[in-house]
Amino acid sequence: MDVLMIGTGEYTTGYVHGKAAVSDKSAGVVALTCFDLRRRGKVDVLRMAGTNGTKFPGIRRHLEAVVGQVYRDMDIRFSSYPSDDVSCDPTAYCQGIDEMQPGDVAIVFTPDDTHFEIAMHAVQAGLHVLIAKPLTKTLEEHLDLARVAASSNVLVAMEVHKRWDPLYIDARDRIRGLGDFSFFQSYMSQPKSQLETFRRWAGKASDISYYLNAHHIDFHAWANAGLARPLSVQASAATGVAHGLDIDTEDTISLMVQWENTSGNLGTAIYTSSWIASRSDVHSQQRFFYMGHDGEVTLDQAHRGYSLSTDESGMQSLNPLFMKYTPDSKGDFVGQSGYGYRSIEDFVSAATMIRSGGSTPNDYCHRLATIDDTIPVTAVLEAGRRSLDRHGATIAIPYDEEGKVSGF
Repeated sequence: MDVLMIGTGEYTTGYVHGKAAVSDKSAGVVALTCFDLRRRGKVDVLRMAGTNGTKFPGIRRHLEAVVGQVYRDMDIRFSSYPSDDVSCDPTAYCQGIDEMQPGDVAIVFTPDDTHFEIAMHAVQAGLHVLIAKPLTKTLEEHLDLARVAASSNVLVAMEVHKRWDPLYIDARDRIRGLGDFSFFQSYMSQPKSQLETFRRWAGKASDISYYLNAHHIDFHAWANAGLARPLSVQASAATGVAHGLDIDTEDTISLMVQWENTSGNLGTAIYTSSWIASRSDVHSQQRFFYMGHDGEVTLDQAHRGYSLSTDESGMQSLNPLFMKYTPDSKGDFVGQSGYGYRSIEDFVSAATMIRSGGSTPNDYCHRLATIDDTIPVTAVLEAGRRSLDRHGATIAIPYDEEGKVSGF
């Protein structure tokens, strides 16, 4: 199984604006996981595609410093596109795809508005594709990609690692036993520094709701799958900080969503995300409250009761359940149980099974965040954007006669 990583930014490599990211992901996630999967014999050739080839020498130096020199026996070699002397080639990923074989894997972590075009090219080439949330920006794109994926018999899924977080898994299973859905409220934020990290696409390619609200919208839809469905969305936003940095985007976005239980009872949800938070003990505040007719669930994902204080970094709340970056006493990487790692490994394992004939893409519905399972997520996100663009108008989620989301 060969893997093509498309996108060379923070989540893939931990390398931003010529240096290590100022976040909890300075060693990246996707590339580190793929290097370790290769070490374990799970994947073979690794490739990476970006738009600026002149960044690759710096990326390699960075990965050598944060991965190669930190973990024992970790090979960080990969083929890259475009070549190191090409400063701009937005279609370099096509070169990488052309060198892959049907049944191989592409992992897409690029600006939101590029997901559809890149994924469609990969799917048409017969690759299984794991895509950063949101899977696409519009419902029309999502449904088009789903149709082509089905006809190509390939697996397409959204990378939402919260589905592998043991606390979120337990919360989801308990929620399904709490009767009709009544109320859900989530909050997720990142510090102002992320506006600089994402300056190139913030407010142009996407917004903070697509980037962060997608997490908890997916969790809520997953928890209530088959039990309730979203009916309409009304959005509001706060502005000022990003505009002061000459970035034309909202600071904070809230989506209020009307849900309907299969019983006919109504529920309501408020998803809020922001990228103007002050620096704190965590890179990202993340929490939710769920109320069912028969009980409540509260989860503070950012604080697990585990903290560290150092002279260099001050007080930090730690979460090695996501990615354990600290090597063991022998210098080995031992983060395989992290839910950030497992969300990628499980997709690669599923793709391997499909290619060997041991399963089909349909076998992973309700197991992975497949393209079919995540249609309601894209519908809510796009409705939120449409509501903002119409000054807070209520946008109905469209359903066909069979009760399936049909498209705006």
